[in-house]
Amino acid sequence: MRIAVTATSPRPDAEMDPRFGRAGCFLVHDTETGDWTPVDNSQNRDAAHGAGIAAAQAIVRAGATVLLTGACGPKAMDVFNTAGVRVIEGEEGTAESAVQRFLSR
Repeated sequence: MRIAVTATSPRPDAEMDPRFGRAGCFLVHDTETGDWTPVDNSQNRDAAHGAGIAAAQAIVRAGATVLLTGACGPKAMDVFNTAGVRVIEGEEGTAESAVQRFLSR
């Protein structure tokens, strides 16, 4: 399984970014290999509009089946629903701790 997390920097010990579309970056954790892959989101942080949709498309392209975030807007949620990505909102702490909480549920 590949789990995407909104983060403030590209390290598993980074704090989660509570925003989705304008998050500092995304980290994708592969539960089979244990690898963490950063996904750049710099093009969306300062976008005038459409940040959530573009960010959601990047997560889908990265192969994530789950997204852990603070909050996700309705347009991005539409992209995730169409792609079959499960979105868990209200997450906080580090990226690594959020993934561990999710896996222990």
